[in-house]
Amino acid sequence: MEENLTAAATQDVRRPRQSKTGVVTSAKMQKTIVVKVTRRVQHGLYKRVVRISKKFYAHDEAGEARKGDTVRIVETRPMSRLKRWRLAEIVARSTRAE
Repeated sequence: MEENLTAAATQDVRRPRQSKTGVVTSAKMQKTIVVKVTRRVQHGLYKRVVRISKKFYAHDEAGEARKGDTVRIVETRPMSRLKRWRLAEIVARSTRAE
């Protein structure tokens, strides 16, 4: 019985990784993209729905994301001082030509 307890305790118990969807605002760095994630929240005092935006630095190994693309990013280990996310998939390509 003690063996089962120690095996369960040593197993890696993690919460599911967060996922966010946003628009690429910059793809000028090597293997890094900046993703702007916009969410809608209710204002605490005035009760009006407002948009809140935050930017995330994400790792793009292949360099396939372009500015204006809608992408999905997932949590990952810290890769640099700012990068804690990585590109999971490109949801929609930008229609604008650069």
